[in-house]
Amino acid sequence: GGTGSVLRYLLTISIYRQGTTNFPWGTFAVNILGCILIGVFYTLTSRIHINNDIRLMLTIGLCGGFTTFSTFSNESLQLLKSGLYPSFFTYIIGSVVLGILGVMLGIWMSE
Repeated sequence: GGTGSVLRYLLTISIYRQGTTNFPWGTFAVNILGCILIGVFYTLTSRIHINNDIRLMLTIGLCGGFTTFSTFSNESLQLLKSGLYPSFFTYIIGSVVLGILGVMLGIWMSE
């Protein structure tokens, strides 16, 4: 989990250095990329019949530490409280829909 957290921090900082915006692009990108990675890791570890502990380390540990539901929830609330309703709805719907599609993409890429 620690490695995923450090990677999340580095990617998020890199994205926010590109410029400021009302939309939380850093967390959004991290969560979608994490969904793609969990699809890849789950599929690859299933195919090569790797030890379940390694599968859990990659999916729950690395991807779980990389993605962040609590930050997503807090940023959603801040958008709502700020009256940024289009960004609020785009963030929530986009995160869920693209997250599911990301897992599907990761599985497809690995098959």
